[in-house]
This record gives sequence, C-alpha cells and structure tokens, in this order.
Amino acid sequence: MKIGIIGSGMIGGTVGTLWAHAGHDVMFSSRKPQELRGLVERAGARASSGTPEEAAQFGDVVFVSIPFKALPEVGRDLSQHLQGKVVLDSGNPYPERDGDMAREVLDSGRGTGPFVASWFLGARVVRAFNSVWYQTLQNEAHRKAPRVGIPLASDDPEAMETAAALVGDAGFDAVIVGNLDRAREFDVGTRVYNTGMSGPDLRKALNLTEAA
Repeated sequence: MKIGIIGSGMIGGTVGTLWAHAGHDVMFSSRKPQELRGLVERAGARASSGTPEEAAQFGDVVFVSIPFKALPEVGRDLSQHLQGKVVLDSGNPYPERDGDMAREVLDSGRGTGPFVASWFLGARVVRAFNSVWYQTLQNEAHRKAPRVGIPLASDDPEAMETAAALVGDAGFDAVIVGNLDRAREFDVGTRVYNTGMSGPDLRKALNLTEAA
C-alpha cells in the first residue's frame, strides 16, 4: 500500500518507519523534504520524501500527524488530493500550544472526531495513534502478546478496516471503539490516554468486547 505521511515528527516518523519496514511504500513529507534524508535512510528502501502536497497525492492512505491547530489549514490546502481517501489523524488539542481552538474542542464535550471530519470534508477520517506516546510506539512495536492497543474511531467501516490492518502491520493491537464521536473516549485527558495499555486492557477499560 502507498502511504503518505503529513507531519514526519515523533509520531509520524515512528509509525511511517514501522509501515515501511512492514513492506508498505511510504512518503514522508515536509516543507523542506531534504531535511528528511536521515529518516528516509532509517526507514529503508520503501521510503521516500516529498512536500505535504506530494505526499497527499502519493498515498492511497494518508496519515496526518501535525499540531492540532494546523489541522483546519492543512485540511483546506490538501482537500483536493484527499477526496475519498482514508485519512488517519493523530492530532491532540493542547490549549497551551494550540490556543482557543483547542479549548473550544475540549469544552464542547463532543471529542475531536467530529471536528477533524469537518476540516477534512470528503476524506474517510479515522482517529488513530493519538493516545500512545511515541517512545512506546518505538519500543513496544511487535512485542509478544498482548500487544499495545491502538484505539480507532471512524464513521466509515471500510476505512476502519484499512486502519486496523495498518495498526497490525505496525506491530500493535487495533482496538475498534466505534463511530467518530466515540473518539472522545480516548482523547487527551481520558483515563486511557497515554497509558500504553495492552489491547485487552484497553477493551476492558472502554467496555468493549474482545477482538475475535
């Protein structure tokens, strides 16, 4: 699968590298793609670099891992390249960094999912990889079962299925929580956020049935 990475920092760089090592074609992106040379070399032969626009065009799936305050602008700028594509988003609203828009999201009680969907109209949005620290992703991928759980929320069943497969390819346990409005159950500030829980423990904490 071809995967574009918008935001090649701690989360995007880590997860993108895991996907490249799993055999996916991954394009990391930056406004200065030449600065990604080291990341591309570490990710291996299936990795390349480009601009955010190039990565959005390249990917059958696009993983957006950027500061939350940048999501509306990026959604507008890249929307023409994201129509109908599965878009995984890992952004978290931190008022101290992202300002009033983050406070609005947190105070709404609706969770992040509906907001992200409104900023990426026409894309098949999945909330993913927002609740686990990047060092946990680096150090615990492909560990012996029970693997670290990655909660997912989406209004698109096929997009959810694609995201779950990619979570597995990266070396984690996909925990399907439900529709996008249920992303609030694993957003920043919830009891499961940044815990590194295993998949079974996460399902128990969120009152979900065990994976088949």
